[in-house]
Amino acid sequence: MSLRERTETTLWSRHSNPKSGWTRVPTGPVVVYALYHRKWRLLTAALVWTVLNPVLFDPPETDDAWMTRAVLAEQWWIREEGRATVGLGYPNVCNAVGALGFCYALYAAYRQRPVGATVGTVASLGLKLWWLRVLVRRYDAATARGESDGRD
Repeated sequence: MSLRERTETTLWSRHSNPKSGWTRVPTGPVVVYALYHRKWRLLTAALVWTVLNPVLFDPPETDDAWMTRAVLAEQWWIREEGRATVGLGYPNVCNAVGALGFCYALYAAYRQRPVGATVGTVASLGLKLWWLRVLVRRYDAATARGESDGRD
């Protein structure tokens, strides 16, 4: 296994700790809030957290937690299914529209438009979690059929 593959495997496995996944969920809203209120230290901290988060937690002992399966499902979707994370087909369109919603939230926060920032943030977060929900269902079904063991 190459260094790149080992590093990637380590990051995915540590990020699959539910503490990693769930503590990343509020990062987008924090970024929008920090930008809206011009709190540059908070914005910097949120961005640093985004980078460090996947390496801060140990790999989970089991894959029982929904967020663990969500991260494993995303990895499965990309590696084993050979799919992208955004696109026009379902469910990737949810992630694509969610990303656009987050971009709009950032723009609205920069322009200090609270309704736009809030709507964009909520839409982004909701669509990301919807996308993950669909992936977890597909991953769980594939795992039950023996098509994936959930780990490399």
